[in-house]
Formats: sequence, C-alpha cells, structure tokens
Amino acid sequence: MVSAKKVPQRQCVGCGEMKNKKEMIRILKTPEGSFTLDTTGRKNGRGAYLCPCMECFRKAVKGRGLERSFKMAIPKEVYETLEKEMEQLG
Repeated sequence: MVSAKKVPQRQCVGCGEMKNKKEMIRILKTPEGSFTLDTTGRKNGRGAYLCPCMECFRKAVKGRGLERSFKMAIPKEVYETLEKEMEQLG
C-alpha cells in the first residue's frame, strides 16, 4: 500500500488562499531583522508566503498581512524594497 506524498501547502498573506509551497514567494525576516525575498525557500529566518502577483502583494500591504505574520510594524522603505524585488521576478 503506497501512500501519496504530501505536497506542502502555505497560505498567502495577501489573498488568504492555500497553494502549493513551490508556487509561492517567501518573504523572509532574517535574524538580524532585515527583510528580503527568499527565492530558494531554505534560508534561515521567519517566513511569510505570497502569491507571485503584485495584486496579492498590494493586498498584503493594505491588509497588514505581513505585519501580522511577523508580529511587528514594518517600515514603508521595506515595502518599497520588496515591491521592487517582486517586479524584477514578474
């Protein structure tokens, strides 16, 4: 009896949909306190997941989804940097 392998699911902090982990972008808060996009999904630190579209990013900013995930206020400059990184990916 062979069981099907579980596919890791993550919830988007923008739209709230559950999707496959590999389809999503991980936003990482490093132990030093800086924020970056983790394209590999393996870097150390606290992560939050977003769909790879700008619409979900805007929803996460407006609805404070990232701030809830990281349990802290996020400066405007961080959002601007993440937005530039997201535009480069898309």
